[in-house]
Amino acid sequence: MADPAPPAASETQVFPPTLREVMLRPRWIAMLLLCLVVAGVFSWLLQWQLARAIDTDPPEDGATEIIRPIDEVVRPGQYLDDALVGQKVSLEGQWVPGDFIVVSSRFDDGVEGYWVTGQFALAVYPESRSIAVALGWTAAREDADAAVAALEERAEEKYVAPELRHVVDWQPTPLTGRVISDEGPQLPPGDDVDEMTRMSPAALLSRWHDTEIDGERIDVYRPYLTSDDPIAGLVETELTAISSPAPEVAGPVNWLNLFYAVEWAVFAAFSFYLWYRLAKDAWERELEELAGGDPDDE
Repeated sequence: MADPAPPAASETQVFPPTLREVMLRPRWIAMLLLCLVVAGVFSWLLQWQLARAIDTDPPEDGATEIIRPIDEVVRPGQYLDDALVGQKVSLEGQWVPGDFIVVSSRFDDGVEGYWVTGQFALAVYPESRSIAVALGWTAAREDADAAVAALEERAEEKYVAPELRHVVDWQPTPLTGRVISDEGPQLPPGDDVDEMTRMSPAALLSRWHDTEIDGERIDVYRPYLTSDDPIAGLVETELTAISSPAPEVAGPVNWLNLFYAVEWAVFAAFSFYLWYRLAKDAWERELEELAGGDPDDE
């Protein structure tokens, strides 16, 4: 009698992994740590934008109309803070002859015309500081050129060298006006390379003549000044006062910065979603393989 056949070996049952088990694998833990780093960077950028989106100490209404000494507002070489653009300031000094220059394409209450600008040397000897000043506006180029000639002549008569101010009866010229950020240099639109269409202290400095005292370069303010008085302690011309109204007071919330902050928050959240989505895709592919199917066939 034949021996009975041995029983068939039972197949080992394989249980599919859960999504949690897949996520706890070293590969996906490392990916999660990378996402945490990325989200941390986005969170820092989010806080940085929020700090600039909400002004917890906004300036009071009319703060720019209170005349302050220029050194309380900005120093030579410094950029003007946004909250101080249009601030009224006071200073004393004298006009430097030879450095009155016409700037074109200047609109005054919607009318195109010209500004006459000059170098104003501050009375801070032995320091050497100058600021670019827009004295006044006119609609006609002929009037602007005539004003330059008259101002040059009067400035030459009144000018006293810095090293001689303490030995002569010299009185500095007081000046008030609004301090405004540099517009930046720009090439003229026409063929005249000497034409200036932007109020840029940097560009004006390159054309000033008196830029050294005792062999040292003068310090120049980055912003410029619009003078309240077109005479500016010199002589009356056809120039009129530049229309320079008080700047509008911005609200306490900067909506553009707030929008950027929301963007960074979305990016931070998306980094975690991306990790979850990749891990889930890997888990679903593994389930398909265990079921005997090819996930690429779908």
